[in-house]
Amino acid sequence: MKAVIMAGGFGTRIQPLSINLPKPMIPLANRPIMLHVIERLKAHGIDELILLLYHQPEIIKNYFRDGSEFGVHITYVTPLEDLGTAGAIKAAAKFLDQRFLVVCGDLLTDIDFDSVLRFHRQHQAIATIALKPVPDPFQYGMVITDQEGRISRFLEKPGPGEVFSDTVNTGIYVVEPQVLDFIPHSGPSDWSGDIFPAMLAAGVELFGCRVDGYWADIGNTDAYLEACADICSGRINVGLPGEPDAARPQFFAAEDSLIDDDARRQLEGLVVLGSNSQIRGRARVGNCIIGRNCIIEDGAELRDTVLWDNVFVRRKARITGAVLGHRVRIGEDVDIERQVVIGDETTIGDRALLKSAVRIWPRKRVESGATVTSNLIWGEKWRKTLFEGPLISGLTNIELTPEFTARLGAAFGSTLPRNTSVLAGRDTIRSSRMLKRSFVGGLLSAGINVHDIKMSSLPVMRRRLAASDEVGGVYFRQSPRDQASTEVIFYDAEGLEFSTAMARNVERIYYQENFRRVHHSEPGSILELPRIYDDYRKRFLQALNPHLLRQERPKVVIDLNHSPAGDLLPQLLSDLGCDVVELNSHVAEHGSGATPHQIEKAMRQLSDIVVSLKARAGFWIGPSGETLTIVDDQGKVLEHAESLTAITALVSRERRPGCLVMPVAAPRIVDDLAQQGNLDIRRCKADGRALIETALDEDAQLAASLDGRYAFTHFQANFDALFAVARILELLVSGKHRLSELRQAVHRRSYLNCQVPCSQKYKGGVMRRMSEDSAGRNASFIDGVKIEEPDAWALVLPDEYRPAIHIITEADDPERARQLLHHYQKKTTDWRDELAAES
Repeated sequence: MKAVIMAGGFGTRIQPLSINLPKPMIPLANRPIMLHVIERLKAHGIDELILLLYHQPEIIKNYFRDGSEFGVHITYVTPLEDLGTAGAIKAAAKFLDQRFLVVCGDLLTDIDFDSVLRFHRQHQAIATIALKPVPDPFQYGMVITDQEGRISRFLEKPGPGEVFSDTVNTGIYVVEPQVLDFIPHSGPSDWSGDIFPAMLAAGVELFGCRVDGYWADIGNTDAYLEACADICSGRINVGLPGEPDAARPQFFAAEDSLIDDDARRQLEGLVVLGSNSQIRGRARVGNCIIGRNCIIEDGAELRDTVLWDNVFVRRKARITGAVLGHRVRIGEDVDIERQVVIGDETTIGDRALLKSAVRIWPRKRVESGATVTSNLIWGEKWRKTLFEGPLISGLTNIELTPEFTARLGAAFGSTLPRNTSVLAGRDTIRSSRMLKRSFVGGLLSAGINVHDIKMSSLPVMRRRLAASDEVGGVYFRQSPRDQASTEVIFYDAEGLEFSTAMARNVERIYYQENFRRVHHSEPGSILELPRIYDDYRKRFLQALNPHLLRQERPKVVIDLNHSPAGDLLPQLLSDLGCDVVELNSHVAEHGSGATPHQIEKAMRQLSDIVVSLKARAGFWIGPSGETLTIVDDQGKVLEHAESLTAITALVSRERRPGCLVMPVAAPRIVDDLAQQGNLDIRRCKADGRALIETALDEDAQLAASLDGRYAFTHFQANFDALFAVARILELLVSGKHRLSELRQAVHRRSYLNCQVPCSQKYKGGVMRRMSEDSAGRNASFIDGVKIEEPDAWALVLPDEYRPAIHIITEADDPERARQLLHHYQKKTTDWRDELAAES
């Protein structure tokens, strides 16, 4: 039987360990990770191997050659482009004329491959996936099966808000050759994201075989350290180089290694000592794996640590739970705390202190006496991922520094074709301007032109993107959640928020430092667009009925929140014939009133003024011009769910057939209102890109969120609070409606929500149990797990970024809504606690 080993990944998440090596060649117990995989296959009688390469292929070929040295026969396939996990196998199709096993080259496992093969044969499957429950499923593909093992659903590398199980795809498949017919002949494709879902959609039965045993995807440095610890503790048995010491059977030393007697007496736990390595004097070593040609001097202390080859540790150095790459030099009296990772050829000076979780890239030098608290790469705080959805957020000038954003700009620019243009904008804050300017420098260095709109509202920028030839956009703003932080938001050529794939592409280049540097005569140019508002203003007025509004001249109170909208919206409304009362319209360079207390105070003021002036409505504009809070003519500040209901009622009373797009958690009343107006409701995930993409696919009139964002698509298919204000006023005037009357006329159900604190590591398990609990009921899995009943519904939704799970319920009867909320709050809490007790 043949096995295909996937060995072409970039290893971005495990940097800096993978900068000079492809990930399958990273040493684990002094041998490449992939060698452990090959030996496992050979132990099951599988010795015909096909290695699929892409990134740094020569290193792998030079080590394994034809495989004869390792008792196997190896065929190499190296596609000319990154084809994904399935596309790469299609490239090897001519070698795959019989059943074959697929396994990743960066796994550490003792799974019984024979049991998976037996399961496959017994079920006469066309494809079988080995499945295993894990505590943290976010970096893996999730799978749901029935009791017989038939697969019903896939989700590849979910976001935290998409988790519905903790049973994941191990990357181990048994596949029949006819499966290759489902893989396209060209272009990238992935098993879990493309091929398996397509097979399910075509009615092909796929099976999942739950497996026991040890399995670890060594995807990042934490997982690498954990795998090394598992080897030392005996959780996984691998072939260790060297011979066990007669007196100390947990000490494995190469024949030409050296350990002094005092050091030998102080050994603790498992210790592997590579060829020509030395432990001198009274050095203390416990649970360590030490490579070749290493020297550990007298008085040094090493615990739970991995040393690659040619590492030199001087006297009295103390190292705990760290990884030291090839040719690292550690000075005297150095302290290295847990989870530190040091790249190849780095020198740490005497008496230096490396704080926990610091990553140091190759060929760096830490001066004597220095304290390192953040990564030596380009100085930013370490993150497992840069992006939260379409944006990057961090403390201004601490985490998001000019150095950081310059490199970020270079990374973004390197993903784009040379000599194309990017639109760059910002809010009113000085620090946003500072960081944007350094980002622009990075773009220019990659040969990207910059169209600078300077200070502007986001809707203006996004409309320009959708209507022009820029290939993307970036916007800098003060975080609405924390005035001390800045957010960098990325957009594609259509003005849509970045997709996960786009974000990961930027991250990969950023972490690899694989920036495109153009010739000194070819940097990009900067073009300022001072008349950016002109087209927006023209299209804005064309999309409305000025004659209708001028007839009534509705009075409206607008709190502009010191935002760029103050330069645009009041004049637009005046041009439409509205009587505008402006609040907080002057630009603030040091931040708008964004704290909860300041917002509450602003809402009270807005409400009072609306009532005292007998205004038609009041509106509070979010700092970037996308979010909107509405105050009705009686001074009632509407919750976002109430605003969504009121706007749905207004649109439905126009009685224009069409479609509205809402998140899964939107109140059920919107369905009733839409039906009255001959409208359909399409529900989707709550993130902005999903809402807008669905609106475009369905040719919808409106896309709306539950955080106050509205997109009236006949003007632009992006969220725009400025246009939403004018459109709401137009709908009120055309139908002679009042917001207070709409609010009172709509039959309100009880709509409740709460959140349960839940660590990221337990979210997948909680959502799996929720999925299982929903079996046989009217459930949907679009965003979280939603249970529908005739008179009520409940939604259990993991928070995308925070350690929490949201519970939302709605019912005709308030008591029923409370009961449902309490019921699922208790279930979620109990499941979380059970998972914590098991771990």
